[in-house]
Formats: sequence, structure tokens, C-alpha cells
Amino acid sequence: MKSILTIIKAVFFVKVLIVDDEPAIVDLIKINLELEGFETQYCHSGKEAVKYAQAVIPDLILLDIMLPDLNGFDVCKAIQDLNIPIIMLTAKNDIKDKLYGLELGADDYITKPFDSRELIARVKTILRRVDKYNIKDDTTIVVGPISINTPERIVHIDGVEAALTPKEFDLLLLFSENQRKVFSRENILELVWGYEFIGDSRTVDIHVQRLRRKLGVYNHFVKTIFGIGYKFEVVV
Repeated sequence: MKSILTIIKAVFFVKVLIVDDEPAIVDLIKINLELEGFETQYCHSGKEAVKYAQAVIPDLILLDIMLPDLNGFDVCKAIQDLNIPIIMLTAKNDIKDKLYGLELGADDYITKPFDSRELIARVKTILRRVDKYNIKDDTTIVVGPISINTPERIVHIDGVEAALTPKEFDLLLLFSENQRKVFSRENILELVWGYEFIGDSRTVDIHVQRLRRKLGVYNHFVKTIFGIGYKFEVVV
């Protein structure tokens, strides 16, 4: 059982970068995050956000799409290799924008105006998934040529490190711990995203496609079960 002090310390040192050009929204998010014990920083432009993210590597970014200079999609592209969890903030409810952001590596979306409690819940859920908000036992999972170091969230394929985004890692971990089990898209949304995801189940398909590309010659390990979803099976 973790002590209250351990939990407080775990939360306090989590750095969240808020990127939005509306000061009122930044202030609202900042106040609510800091009340929960998070450390915050903010930027009002895309270029400033890229520069800060590359220098500091925050634990999570709340990223508005509509920004001066670089938009949120451009920021995602610029920092894609850093593997920082990203929640996109948008005034639009356009599924095409959401899917495009997810393809670029965003982990989640929240539409403005939003309830602060929902935003905090989503932040905590993603941070739990990347092990910034809770403590897990050290575990390394080996499935065929794939080695998954869960505490460090590092994956090696044939001994070579694979650069997975947080959601790609979570998907691979779910699959590897449940080999040959068939998951519907709805199951995956609930288990990987950690709450009832409001949106299109194609979100899962996009992340699975990206994971398959990262698996390279082993992409056939992730099998499509037509009309249902996916399963993972090591076949060498």
C-alpha cells in the first residue's frame, strides 16, 4: 500500500505543459491542475511550445489546435520523436481533425468548452498509463522477439529499441499480456484509454496500424478479427 506522502510526491513532480493562445483558458487549466498537485508551465504559441518541449520534456502536453504560427498538428509533428503524451484541445467536434491528430501521435482529445473535472480525469488516466502517476512492480515481458520493459516503458524488437508512442506501448502491453484473446474495439478503448471514450472506434484502427508499422516484419502478430476487433499471437 502506498503512503499518502508517496502519492503526493508522485503527483507533485509531474510536469504538464499547457499550450493555448487564450489566457483565460490557460488560467483555468493551470488553477485546476495545480489544485491537484501538478506542476504546470504554459505557452501561447506553437513555436514556443516546441522549443519548451524539446528543452524540458514535460510529462504531458495539453495542446490547442488553433495556435498562432504553428498549429497543434504542426507541433505534434515537430515533437513526435519525443514520445510525450498529448491531449489535444479543440473547439471543433470534427472527427476528421480528431483522427488526423491521433495519426500524428496525440493520445486523446477533449472538446471546448470542457468540464474541468473531466479534463483532470483524462490527464490522470493517461499519466497512469505511462507510469507517471502510480508505481508498478518491475516487470519485463518477453513474447517471441519482442521484449517489453514495463517500468521504463521500453520495447526492443530483435534487440533493437522501437520508438513507440505512449498509446502504442499501451496497446502492445495489452496484447502481449493477453495473447490469443480477442478484443473488440470497444474493449480496447475502455482498457487502453481507461474510460468511456466518446468518439469513433476508428481511433483504435489508427493506433493498431501505427503499432503494426513499428513491429516491422512481425506486424502479422496483430491479427484482425473481421467484424469484431483484434488479437495478438506470436507466430515465428
